[in-house]
Amino acid sequence: MTVPSHEAQPAGRHAAVPTGSLFRQIYAPRVCDGLAYSMSTYAMPLVVLATTGSASLTGLAFALEWIPRVAAFGFAGALVDRSGAAIVSFLASFARALLVAGAAAALIALPPGTVETVTVMALAAVTGALTQFSFIANEAVGAIVSRRTDRQAHKVQSVLIGIDQTATVIGPALGGLLLLTGPTLMLACLSVLSFVSAALALQTPPTPLRAARHGGPAPGGGLREGWQTLRSLPSLRRLVAGLACSNLMLGLLQSASPVLVEDRFGRSPAAAGALWSIAAVLTLAVVACCRAGLDRLGLWGIGVISASVAAAACLAVPQALSYPGYVTLVALFMAADGGLTVVLRTLRSQVIPPAAFGTTLSLTVLFLLLPFPVAGVLLALTPPPYLDGLIGACAVVQALALLVTFLRLRHDPILRARTSPARHEAA
Repeated sequence: MTVPSHEAQPAGRHAAVPTGSLFRQIYAPRVCDGLAYSMSTYAMPLVVLATTGSASLTGLAFALEWIPRVAAFGFAGALVDRSGAAIVSFLASFARALLVAGAAAALIALPPGTVETVTVMALAAVTGALTQFSFIANEAVGAIVSRRTDRQAHKVQSVLIGIDQTATVIGPALGGLLLLTGPTLMLACLSVLSFVSAALALQTPPTPLRAARHGGPAPGGGLREGWQTLRSLPSLRRLVAGLACSNLMLGLLQSASPVLVEDRFGRSPAAAGALWSIAAVLTLAVVACCRAGLDRLGLWGIGVISASVAAAACLAVPQALSYPGYVTLVALFMAADGGLTVVLRTLRSQVIPPAAFGTTLSLTVLFLLLPFPVAGVLLALTPPPYLDGLIGACAVVQALALLVTFLRLRHDPILRARTSPARHEAA
């Protein structure tokens, strides 16, 4: 049973519906913000390393970057629901642009030392939090637009995922290339991208506001509101639970791959990085295929195929005897995970009430990210000789979780109602 949804009327100067194509309204803003997101995520620790020369401070900077992101989920979602995604995205991107530009100027003026170190560490933490606000806002815009595209939600979501995957490939490489000349140029590029993201955010479509919902005063926001909504959406709740178990396997492979590639297969760190670039390229191809596949097979069909490929690839990873074989299996898993992501985002955009989208999105993202630190702890506690056993055990957990998830979703009325080609044709 779904939560009754009301397409609340947007309010405020940012709520005027802009003219233009989907590219102008959501794809172009997503491209700029996606590049800024990936550069902030992957290149900021490199800025710390280039500035301080300390590996330990680099690791601390990575932690400082992600802790505010996780902490910001509930507040970011509630703010998007109450103020609108356009204004939140604009303010977050504009603030990030100003801070990064100021930090770039400060690094030129400051002498090497404690003050310089504190500056880059604080910059990593603040940009992490601001980036999460713009991410939640852009996700909300994408979901609202896909809801209004006459049963073409999966096509919009597959394009958005393709943009995110492309940014994941280009952003870190661009940041690393710019850092060859020093951190100032990289920060200047990030600032320019953020300014462009802020400008493009002003032309994104309006999103429903919680304060405009029928029924009197707005209910409590934050993660509590998201949890109440998620509990009332069994199809989404089951899918999030299954994908959270799959993300445990993904986090384990991400953290263990450098050890496996270098120690077991005798390859260089560059080969470990190339692994994820290859996987990202294959994922882009699979996401493009999903646009056509969903028209024929529906969400449940694509989900079952993706889950089967992901589980089979992960179960085979401990038996990989060569680097090419390992790369092939990981790339297959990542590509199948891209298909599952299309299913999740499409279902999420269709069943979450518009005026509660931000808070519910925040909670689902939080559930999907929590397995990553758990995977890191498991890897840290596992001696190298038992690594294959750990990977095999997590692969079994993943396979069982995905099997149970899609068996329970097989007859789910919401999922079937949204994915039946016959119903689409009849409509």
